[in-house]
Amino acid sequence: MPSHSHSSNTSHTSPVRTTQDEHSPVESGRGECSPPGGGGWFGRTFPHARADFSASIVVFLVAVPLSLGIAVASGAPILAGLVAAVVGAVVAGLLGGSKLQVSGPAAGLTVIVAELVNTYGWQVTTLITAGAGVLQIVFGLTKLSRFAQAIPPAVVHGMLAGIGATIALGQLNVVLGGEAQTGGVASITALPGAIANLSLPALLLGGLVIAIMLGWSRLPSKVTVVPAALIAIVAATVVSLGFTDVARVELGGSLLDALSLPSLPESNWGGVLFGMLTVALIASVESLLSAVAIERMKPGTRTDTDRELLGQGAANTVSGMIGGLPITGVIVRSAANVKAGAETRASTVLHGVWIALFAIVLIGVIELIPMAALAGLLVMMGIGLIKPVDIRTARAHGELAIYAVTLAGVVFLNLLEGVVAGLVLAGLMLLWRAVRSRPHLEQAADGSCELVIEGSLSFLAVPRLSRELNAVPRGTDVTVRLVTDYLDHAAYDHLLAWKARHEGTGGTVVVIEPDEARRSAATAPGARFLTWGEWQSRNAEQTASEPLMAGVAAYHENTCDAIRPTMSELANGQAPSAMMISCADSRVLPHVITHSGPGDVFTVQNVGNLACGPGTAAAVEFATSALNVPLVAVCGHSGCGAMKGLRSGAAGTEGALGTWLLEARPVLRAFETGHPVAEAAAQDGFEETDQLAMVNVALQMEMLRAQDSGAEVMGMFYDIRTARVLVLDEEAQRFVDVRPDDEAVGSGLDKIAAGHGHGITAAARRILKVRSTRIGNNPAPPTSLERQWPPWN
Repeated sequence: MPSHSHSSNTSHTSPVRTTQDEHSPVESGRGECSPPGGGGWFGRTFPHARADFSASIVVFLVAVPLSLGIAVASGAPILAGLVAAVVGAVVAGLLGGSKLQVSGPAAGLTVIVAELVNTYGWQVTTLITAGAGVLQIVFGLTKLSRFAQAIPPAVVHGMLAGIGATIALGQLNVVLGGEAQTGGVASITALPGAIANLSLPALLLGGLVIAIMLGWSRLPSKVTVVPAALIAIVAATVVSLGFTDVARVELGGSLLDALSLPSLPESNWGGVLFGMLTVALIASVESLLSAVAIERMKPGTRTDTDRELLGQGAANTVSGMIGGLPITGVIVRSAANVKAGAETRASTVLHGVWIALFAIVLIGVIELIPMAALAGLLVMMGIGLIKPVDIRTARAHGELAIYAVTLAGVVFLNLLEGVVAGLVLAGLMLLWRAVRSRPHLEQAADGSCELVIEGSLSFLAVPRLSRELNAVPRGTDVTVRLVTDYLDHAAYDHLLAWKARHEGTGGTVVVIEPDEARRSAATAPGARFLTWGEWQSRNAEQTASEPLMAGVAAYHENTCDAIRPTMSELANGQAPSAMMISCADSRVLPHVITHSGPGDVFTVQNVGNLACGPGTAAAVEFATSALNVPLVAVCGHSGCGAMKGLRSGAAGTEGALGTWLLEARPVLRAFETGHPVAEAAAQDGFEETDQLAMVNVALQMEMLRAQDSGAEVMGMFYDIRTARVLVLDEEAQRFVDVRPDDEAVGSGLDKIAAGHGHGITAAARRILKVRSTRIGNNPAPPTSLERQWPPWN
C-alpha cells in the first residue's frame, strides 16, 4: 500500500448541525440513503448465518433435479448423482480454493462418462473417477492449474457446446418416447424412429418441463426466486399421476444402499488410465472456468486455483471410492449460490447435508418422477451449454471457426477428437496470424503517399512489406502508418533501413509507429491516456471549445474507423456486463480504470458517487430490470471534494450541492462512530477524507442491496496518487489490491487483446499545435493510441 498522510480517526470533529430536522428521514438515517440495520449477539457472532442458510436451501432445490438428470444422461445408477452431489458439497466445499463454488455432477462430463460406462461398466467407471481425483491432486501439488487455463476459450466453449448439443439430441429421443442415445450421430439417426413411434404422455411431460423452463424467467422476480428446474419437475410429476403407463425413476433403495466400492478391470488397463486422464483434465478445466466466473459475479472473492484442484481431486477420489459420479465445480449451482446471497463455505456444505437427508428420508418422492420429465430437463441443460455470448465472443475475436470445428467434432466424432481438432485449428490460425500482414499503398493527388500496414509485422512478413515499399516512387513524401498488433525487431529494422534509403533520394518519411513500450518495455503512458495539456499547446488566444474540438478531431481520425464495427453491432441495443456508480470528478474515468469499451459498462457519475436520489435510482432500475445487468459497482476515489465538503459541514448549506450532500449524512455518522472500513483504511495509512470516502462506498453498497434489484454489488476505490484501483473485501472490511500476479486475475489479463493505433492526428494539429516526438529527423505525433485503445479490439 502506498504511503499516505496518516491521521487517526479517533478524534473527529463533532457533526455539524444545520436547519435540517434531526428526526427527518435523511438526518436520522432512516431515509432512502440509509443502510439497513441489524444486530444482536447471534448476528455479531455469526454475521453470515442467515445469508448462508437461505442460500443453501436455494442451491439444494437447484441441485437435486440436476443431479438426477445428469445421472440419467450418464447411464449411471440414478442415486450415483446424489452421492456425487453430497460428496462434492462437503469435501470440495471444505477443501477447495473457492469459498462460493458449488461442486457436484456436471453436464460437461456426461458424454465421456456415458462412453466409459458403455465400455467398462459402472464399477470400473467409479475406479476411473477415483483415479482422476488422484491425478487432480497431483495437478494441484505441482501447480499445473495455470496450464489448464491456457486452453483457448473458443475450444473450451466449443467443447461445452458440443456436449450440450449431444445431451439435448440424446434426451430428445426420450421426450418423444424413444430410448436415450449417447452419441451425437446415434441420437440424430434415432430421431426419425422416435417420431414414428411417438408417445404422447412422454411428449406432454417432457414438453411441459421445457415450456416451464423457457417461460420461467419472464415471470416477476418474486416468483422466480424458486428454481425453474424444481417447479418444472414437480409440475410434470403431478401431471404424470394421471397416466398409468409412464416410465418413472427406479432407485432400488436409499442413498445408503447406493454406496459401493469400485472394481478392477479385467483387461485394457491402458484405456482405463487414459479415461482417468481425460476425466481429470476436463473436470479440472471446467472447475477452474467456473471458479473464474464466480470471481466475476462476486468481486472481492479470490480463488486459490491449486487448492481448488486439490479439493476437486479429493472429492472425486471419495466419490469414486463410494460409487458416485465424477465431480466438477458447477457454474449453474455456483451462480445460484452467489445470487442467493451466500457469503461463506457454509452454504455449500449445508446444501450437501440437505441433499443427504432428502435422499435418505424422502426416497419415495424421487421414484414418482417420470423419466420424460428428467429428459426435458436435460434437453434444456444441454441447450443452456450452447451460449450465444460465447458465439459472439468467438466471432468478435476471429475464432468462430475454432468454436464451430470443436462443437462439430464433439457431436459427430467424440469429445477427445473434437477438442484435438479445435486445438489444431487454433494452432494453425495462430501461425497464420503470425505471418500475415496487410500493407497497402495509397497515392494522393499531390503526389504524396500513405502506406498503411495492418496485422502482424514479423520477419516472415518482410518479403511482402518489401514489395510494397519498393513500389513507392522515388523522392516522394511518405507517411507510414503501422496499424499493427505485433511488430518484431527484424521488420522494424527493415522499415528504418528503407526509410534511410528513401530519404537519400530526396523524399521524406513520417512513421506513425506502435507503442514504443511494447518493443522496449518502457513505461511511458500511451497517447490515449495523455491529457489535453500533454499533447495540445495552450495559448491565450484559444476559445473555450478548441481543446474539446481538437480531441474530437483526433477521435475521428484515429479511433472512429477502429470503433465503427463495434458500434455498428451495438446500434440496435446494449447488453452491458456491469453498472458503475462513480464520482463526477474529472480524474475518475470508469472506462479507463476498468479497461472496458462501448457496451461494456453502464455508467452513472454524480457528486460523491451516491446511490440515492431519483436519477440514480432510475438508472439502477433500468440497468438491472431492462438491461439485466448482473453487477452494480460503486467506485469512490481519493481526494474526493464531496467528502471534504461533508466533513467541513457543507451538507445542508444553501444551494443544490448542500442539499445533495444531506443524503450523505449517514455516511458521516458511520465514519464518526468507528466504521470498520475506516479503521482498516487508517491502518493502511489513508488520510481521513479518504477513509470517509471508503466508508461511503461501503454504505452505498448496503443501500443498493436494500433495493433488492437482484444484481450483485461490489465496492471499488480509485487511489488517484498511485492510479491503483482497490476492491472492497467485505469479509475483511478492507480495500485491497487486485494483483495481476494472482493466477485467477492473471489468466483474465492474458486474454485481453491489445489495441493498436495511429497516435494524435493531423486533423487535431490543424486546430491546435501538437507536441510531437521524433523518429529519425522527421516529426511524429505521440504514439500508441491504437496499442492502448480501444481496449476491446
